[in-house]
Amino acid sequence: MAGDPPVPITVWPVPAPDRGETMSNAMGVRLVHNLTHPADLIIDLALGPQMARAVIAAHRRSQLDAPRQLGWGREPATLIVTGWPLDDATSPGEFFTRCRTSLVPGGCVAVLLPHGDLVLPVDVIVAAKGAELAYLQHIVAADRPPRPGQRTQLDIHTDVLILTCTTTQPGGADD
Repeated sequence: MAGDPPVPITVWPVPAPDRGETMSNAMGVRLVHNLTHPADLIIDLALGPQMARAVIAAHRRSQLDAPRQLGWGREPATLIVTGWPLDDATSPGEFFTRCRTSLVPGGCVAVLLPHGDLVLPVDVIVAAKGAELAYLQHIVAADRPPRPGQRTQLDIHTDVLILTCTTTQPGGADD
């Protein structure tokens, strides 16, 4: 968006997800370890068991739900993980508003998108900003890591948009 500072882009060398799933086991582990601390609550809206495995292995707490279920629990989470596009009737704006109200200040939403659509990430970011979530980081998931000093053709399979629930009030630096 015009006037917004650029976000960091990070490459994570992790395997592609299996067909019909949101992420690989390695992606789940990276998300949990990089975005949470022990005993943090994670809301898992992703398809597949990968987040559940990562949560258990890292001694985190989770609430595993389907995106269309009404109750995400009363305790705010540190991390919400979801695939995209949403497969229910909830609008992106409604979904991100619900995410914002379900996060602790400074908590994150990780939105996993299949790589290749240039417009989809922009649409997600616009909807998230409309719900007062800030765009924090872009993670590019590729099957093999880049090699320092060499041109490497990355086999990118997933874009992960990290959005955060800031503590800045309306009219602050995030507007």
